[in-house]
Amino acid sequence: MTGLDLTAAQKVLDSQPFSALVGARLTAFGGGAATLEVDIRPQLQQQNGFLHGGVLAYAADNAITFAAGTTLGPHVLTGGFSIQYVRPATGATLVARAEVAHTGRRQAVVRCELFAAAEDGERTLCAVAQGTVLLA
Repeated sequence: MTGLDLTAAQKVLDSQPFSALVGARLTAFGGGAATLEVDIRPQLQQQNGFLHGGVLAYAADNAITFAAGTTLGPHVLTGGFSIQYVRPATGATLVARAEVAHTGRRQAVVRCELFAAAEDGERTLCAVAQGTVLLA
């Protein structure tokens, strides 16, 4: 979000009740990119012990929107996004890394890769997303 730093962007994220519920945090923000992380815990898993797909979709949506905000400014909304699940997410942390592919006057197109990170830091790709973010 143009003019904001990581600390200010985290405050915006913290103001979203659902983000607080899942325990999301921004670990990188700026220059057309953003990284959002969520600790994988039992309350966020589905019946087979994998991270619920809705949590992956949430992480993609917010990472995409925050990345676009670095180029469009702070008043943005997701116009739409698609997500392709590659494999089940298991491990310690979900990492959603989004990067702006193109910014116009009123919208940005953003790609996002979602990884499940193990305790030792090894990352496994679990989903890929792409979205369009619009000025509000």
